[in-house]
Amino acid sequence: MSQRQVLQVFEQYQKARTQFVQMVAELATRPQNIETLQNAGVMSLLRPLLLDVVPTIQQTAALALGRLANYNDDLAEAVVKGDILPQLVYSLAEQNRFYKKAAAFVLRAVGKHSPQLAQAIVDCGALDTLVICLEDFDPGVKEAAAWALGYIARHNTELSQAVVDAGAIPLLVLCIQEPEIALKRIAASALSDISKHSPELAQTVVDAGAIAHLAQMILNPDAKLKRQVLSALSQIAKHSVDLAEMVVEAEIFPVVLTCLKDKDEYVKKNACTLIREIAKHTPELSQLIVNAGGVAAVTDCIGSCKGNIRLPGIMMLGYVAAHSENLAMAVIISKGVPQLSICLSEEPEDHIKAAAAWALGQLGRHTPEHARAVAVTNTLPVLLSLYMSPESSEDLQVKSKKAIKNILQKCTYLPALEPFLYDAPPNILKHVVGQFSKVLPHDSKARRLFVTSGGLKKVQEIKAEPGSLLQEYINSINNCYPEEIVRYYSPGYSDTLLQRVDSYQPLAN
Repeated sequence: MSQRQVLQVFEQYQKARTQFVQMVAELATRPQNIETLQNAGVMSLLRPLLLDVVPTIQQTAALALGRLANYNDDLAEAVVKGDILPQLVYSLAEQNRFYKKAAAFVLRAVGKHSPQLAQAIVDCGALDTLVICLEDFDPGVKEAAAWALGYIARHNTELSQAVVDAGAIPLLVLCIQEPEIALKRIAASALSDISKHSPELAQTVVDAGAIAHLAQMILNPDAKLKRQVLSALSQIAKHSVDLAEMVVEAEIFPVVLTCLKDKDEYVKKNACTLIREIAKHTPELSQLIVNAGGVAAVTDCIGSCKGNIRLPGIMMLGYVAAHSENLAMAVIISKGVPQLSICLSEEPEDHIKAAAAWALGQLGRHTPEHARAVAVTNTLPVLLSLYMSPESSEDLQVKSKKAIKNILQKCTYLPALEPFLYDAPPNILKHVVGQFSKVLPHDSKARRLFVTSGGLKKVQEIKAEPGSLLQEYINSINNCYPEEIVRYYSPGYSDTLLQRVDSYQPLAN
């Protein structure tokens, strides 16, 4: 047998291995093939190819493994059980940039599914190697490593802390300053995933100087980058007053308000979330947002979108209104009430309706003026129907009831209260009658109107326990009128009159 024939055997073997990994990598892109590949024992066949002498076979084998592991946690688990991770980590440090990208992709695909799988990556010593990859010359390697680190950090505080302890943060902050947009996005996303778990982790991101660099990118034309930047700033600001103030000090206002008009829905949502996370902490921070025109801008933003995109904006208005009378009035002046009322009526999802109900309750609970601003938009009957509806979620019923109570206890605008005399259940009726008992003694015009509209008659029909608070309220109302008027509108009085007619003896001429 000639030397050429011998070498041909090896060439055929190499060609077959190349074809195999390329075909598997291709098949793994389609979900319908995954189960068949798994049943055919694809993992154990790919594993030795990770150490193949031919670099392209190594890289393609890693790519195929990543695609499989990305598909579901069973396959990711198989990568861990197949003892493939140590091999990947070893190769991550030694091999060329193509292999490093593919290996980091496998680690990310495994780590994304659960804290347990992410912990397996940490346990095999991958973090130190991934952090070294953040310093690689090739932006694609940096991006793949940042992505894997972010996916590990997002699960919980312990895993996030492990990423921090490996020294990732200063290098991720350098990555957001690189010219490549894709690398900026992934690094900002990883910083967001690290910051979200605790004030201490957020503080480590702040200490590395991240806020200033993130704030500068709020006006970047790339929508996906803006989403990640706004998310990272939100995750920092949410933890404490100090962290929120540091974000504000980076002069994000009024710049961030331009994002509320962005074409990208998620840029809008993340901008609203950032403003909400700042507003919730203190009246001073809320006032700063009001002064920058933030409340009016968020109100407009809620009007320009639908569904879950609206949710952080709705909550932001509620947080601002909750702080003080003046801040609630700022929301009312910015036409926040009609917009929240629209959300309450329009939105199909109960959790969004519940947020709108809560926000309206925060607006109406301060003074009669605040309560009237909510009541005139015909919001109270909507809240009542949501509270009474058996189809409403428990949370929506609770929030609607609380909002009705908050608004009613301050509302002196009687036309909005009167329908409640007829429709409200006893636990809410008590508050309605209570408000009439406060207003009628001091308002003669209202007293007259209350009789002609049928309100006084309705009050006489209410059955109250003797000595109860409700009975006291009814007595207070009745004391505003001459006794014969009250008697005239009491149930059964017409029968009494008719009996008197029957028994009346006319005087003889």
